[in-house]
Amino acid sequence: MPQPIFDIVILTDSRYINPSVPDGYVQNVLKEDQIVKEALEARNLRVGRKDWADSEFNWEQTKAVLFRTTWDYFNRFEEFQGWMEEASSKTHFINSKILINWNIDKHYLDDLNRAGVSVIPTRYLNRGNGMSIHQIHKITGWRDTVIKPTVGGAGRHTYRIQPENIDIIANKLIEVMQKEDFMLQPFQESVLSSGEWSFVFFGKNFSHAVLKKAKPGDFRVQDDFGGTVHEYIPKESEINFAREALMACPELPVYARVDLILNNSGKMAVSELELIEPELWFRMKPKAANLLADEVIRLIP
Repeated sequence: MPQPIFDIVILTDSRYINPSVPDGYVQNVLKEDQIVKEALEARNLRVGRKDWADSEFNWEQTKAVLFRTTWDYFNRFEEFQGWMEEASSKTHFINSKILINWNIDKHYLDDLNRAGVSVIPTRYLNRGNGMSIHQIHKITGWRDTVIKPTVGGAGRHTYRIQPENIDIIANKLIEVMQKEDFMLQPFQESVLSSGEWSFVFFGKNFSHAVLKKAKPGDFRVQDDFGGTVHEYIPKESEINFAREALMACPELPVYARVDLILNNSGKMAVSELELIEPELWFRMKPKAANLLADEVIRLIP
């Protein structure tokens, strides 16, 4: 067995390894990974940074890997699953493989709901069950909805469905829905007015929060679609609400992002819980990387 040359490797994807002319988006990725790298190195850890799909690297040569910006995995899902299976036998995953396998598919929202965590109502259209977009709308009675894959990110195959466009969206997704599971949720009006809050935790410790707002005329808060991010000072009750979702996980994550919105009844609800490769906005709060590093160092074998 080869001797480890790294204590930890920060995982990214090929787009963020030595980019020739990085735009502002990529510069943010590089800056935040550098902030994390420096925080880990300050604790005398040997730190590398690798594309998860780097076929030339032997994953036995690092004691642990930290999932950070592996933002192509949902477009290469079968390949990613194969890599996970192989690499997890050679090195330690942060977050753990248990958490990643649980969180990678948004059916986890059902688990949170059963644990008493308030989530957005969700119905699933699993591939092969024959259920169409029209049928699920008829069953639920929902007329204004959002549909997206249960495995995905960055707004991939995500659409707002209303009576005037349901035929268009159904036809657009008919082929991909034969290959992937999808989820349907009633559209939450507050996304347009209030936006979405993200709460960042390291272990049980709350670090910081941001408010994400969609650009006018859109409902997607991701910066890929023109969304903006703003500093947010939360109330203690909001932090505690977000922490309830954290404590409903199969095990306590090293890092987590809890996304909250106001539901159509005006109450806070979890929209997503991100445990694999969430954006954590270290550029807005660099000292947060120290909290992450403190959690990581406890797990280095």
